[in-house]
Amino acid sequence: MIVSRAGVLAHAVRIEADHEDRELLAHLETVAQHAQLVLRGDDGRDVVLPESLVSLVLAAAHDLAKGNAVFALPVETRLTPNEAAQLLGLSRPFVARLLDEGEIPSQHLPGSRHRLVRLADVLEFQALRERRAEGRRRIMEIVEEEDPPY
Repeated sequence: MIVSRAGVLAHAVRIEADHEDRELLAHLETVAQHAQLVLRGDDGRDVVLPESLVSLVLAAAHDLAKGNAVFALPVETRLTPNEAAQLLGLSRPFVARLLDEGEIPSQHLPGSRHRLVRLADVLEFQALRERRAEGRRRIMEIVEEEDPPY
């Protein structure tokens, strides 16, 4: 029996900033490096947010200030191969091949050929791809600077 599952990405919290918000967020980045964030409850009590949550807010503010949308998902979220492909900006068949080859770890659902992929593994794969691309870019820069005779 296959249980249908709501798409994780469709229900993820997506935040986008308009132009005015981006200016405020850019300013926030410059002044909030060592600031505290305080949440004021309905009862008037203030709660100082932990540093880990402040880091998350500042990281989101940084991306929003640059005009990027931000998704909020736990890293232990399980994705379908299609959702992983959407996040990576790759085709589903290509991601399926990466899963088959073990480039991205996945787990088969019990008694099914369907798989799930941890968001943390997708993000790790993306970081590896970015590091490799940066390495290739640096090699090309060195080659161009040296101007070899071939």
